[in-house]
Amino acid sequence: MIVLENVNKTYNNGAPLHVLKGIDLTIEKGDFVSIMGSSGSGKSTLLNILGILDNYDTGDYWLNGKLIKNLSETKSAEYRNKMIGFIFQSFNLISFKNAMENVALPLYYQNIPRKKRNAIALEYLERLGLKDWATHLPNQLSGGQKQRVAIARALISQPQIILADEPTGALDSVTSEEVMNILREVNGQGMTMILVTHEPEIAAQTQRIIRLKDGVIE
Repeated sequence: MIVLENVNKTYNNGAPLHVLKGIDLTIEKGDFVSIMGSSGSGKSTLLNILGILDNYDTGDYWLNGKLIKNLSETKSAEYRNKMIGFIFQSFNLISFKNAMENVALPLYYQNIPRKKRNAIALEYLERLGLKDWATHLPNQLSGGQKQRVAIARALISQPQIILADEPTGALDSVTSEEVMNILREVNGQGMTMILVTHEPEIAAQTQRIIRLKDGVIE
């Protein structure tokens, strides 16, 4: 499903910084993979490339048999909207929209009418035990509730891949376990899950751990 062949990435802000150095990586459909590495190891850059949020310099990235390279912003957005759901450590919820509106947002970009997208968003909130909080704003929710809203938002467009960047980083251990249970359940339904984490106990719950060090897979 995901194949990276000799992928390199250098940032040229002042002195060139070679962040990814010849990454070869294959992730099959339905895998649950974690990416670990210290700060500066290149894991966020790798996740951004996988999520078509950043370009790479040389090599090839194949997603579902399509070469992801030098795409226009429109084409990149189209692939992201169709294929990929994102979950972030900081939740990235819109503060002036309630839980239901936040979850429904990806469907807005698919031109689904408001009534229908809100109804679908309610279904996803119910699945994650948050239906009673549908009209609450983010600042009225706990960290765990915010992350469940973010997971519902990632799932609503029925992507094939979920990319989660430190999804438990801002949560206590009990809530982290709840979030991991949800992610495992979603993965059990056949969705490919790629998780960046610095927590060994979180990585241990995935099927495979990819360790990055200085831009190279160990």
